[in-house]
Parts: sequence; structure tokens; C-alpha cells
Amino acid sequence: MTINGVALVTGASRGLGAHIARRLAADGWPVAVNYRSDAEGAARVVADIEAAGGRAVAVGADVTDENAVREMAFDVASRLGPIQVVVANATGPQPARPAEEVSWRDHLDQLEFFVKSPTLLLQATLPGMRALGGGRFIHIGSDSPVRALPGASAYNAAKGAQLALAKTWARELGVHNVTVNVVAPGWIPVERHDDVTAEDKAGYAADVPLGRMGTPQEIAEVVAFVASDASRFVTGERIIVNGGHTLG
Repeated sequence: MTINGVALVTGASRGLGAHIARRLAADGWPVAVNYRSDAEGAARVVADIEAAGGRAVAVGADVTDENAVREMAFDVASRLGPIQVVVANATGPQPARPAEEVSWRDHLDQLEFFVKSPTLLLQATLPGMRALGGGRFIHIGSDSPVRALPGASAYNAAKGAQLALAKTWARELGVHNVTVNVVAPGWIPVERHDDVTAEDKAGYAADVPLGRMGTPQEIAEVVAFVASDASRFVTGERIIVNGGHTLG
């Protein structure tokens, strides 16, 4: 896809989002680095991109708030240009709870990030994508629903809804040359996993056919492919990136 606009990565001040933002910038995309509270982290990502010769701005916004998302899209357009690629990566806490303790509030907390936020982002950016002749909407999903991880029923339900959303949008938006896909990582350790033991990581890796943990950069590479012209005939797909952990 010809780069005529901007890539917006939500939740990009650290973790997977930061790696994705840097990788898209390396491909030539001007990048809007969204954050909710970590302004310093977002500034570091922007500085990294600029040091490598790219263009980026940090944009603070709660992506579950309708007015904030609308204002963010306007801000990005005025500073960098219209948004052509959205990477919906932002997430919140994911507490593990047994089914008998999961509340409706627990479900809503997950749906806020994986259904409400993408909906707001699409509505705020679709007019610009249409004007540019096409775009990419990329959800960051998870392999957790496929693995049906115990204790994660609210998270898994919301991620399942996210996939259904993506498939429906793919059918609706193809006429506008807008593709919609889900990149679904397995467990990829990032900063928030600093307290995880080497033993736990080794136990996880032992069940992965490729025999190791994945890296944030490997997820960013797949996102970069989905954002590129090489993926122009791929839409409505969930691309699981977990070293074969869910095979069979």
C-alpha cells in the first residue's frame, strides 16, 4: 500500500506497541504513538524513531473515550496527516478469576478495550481512509481464546468478540479497500512480565513446537506485513503468531 497517510498505534509507549511503532516507522510510516498515562515512555519511542530518521508524534488519549478518540484523530491529522493504518493494541489489566467470581464489570472492562475502543477508532479514522483510497485496521488479538485458558473467561470472551468484529468489518469495508485483520500473539514477555521467573518461561517454551518464546520484534514484523502492500489481498483473517503453540 502506498504510504499516503499515518500509522496510529495505540498503547505504544511500551511493550508490543512500542516495538510495532518503531517497526512501522522503519518501513517509512509516519507514526502516531498513542499513550494514556505514560508520556515519558511515548516520548522515548518518538525519540527512537526520530533518531533513526523517521517521523513520529506522541498523542495522549484514553482510547475507550469517544471524545478523546475523536480529538486524537483530529490532532494526528493536523500534525502528521490523515490516519491510514490503525493498530489497535491498547489493553488494560487482565486479572485471572475463576468463573464463579467473574462479574459483569469484569466482562465490561475487557469489552471496553477490545470492542468499544476499536469501534471508536474505526469511526474516527474511516473517513480519512476512504479519502486516501484505502487503509488497514489491525487488531492485536491473542491466542488465549483458542487455548481456552482457565481463569480468563472475561478476557477470552472479549477477544472472541474482537475477532467477530474484525471479520464483519472485513466484509463491510472491502468496498472501500480497507482491510481488517487480527494479529494474535501467544505469550510474548514484555516489561510488565519482569516478575515472571525463568522457570515459568522455560515451562511455557517447552510446549511450543519451535522450542522457545517469541519476541516483540517478531510480532511487529507480522504487523508490518499486514500494514504493507504485500497483504493487499488478505482481510478478515486471524494470524496467530505463537510458534505453533496452538497446533492440533
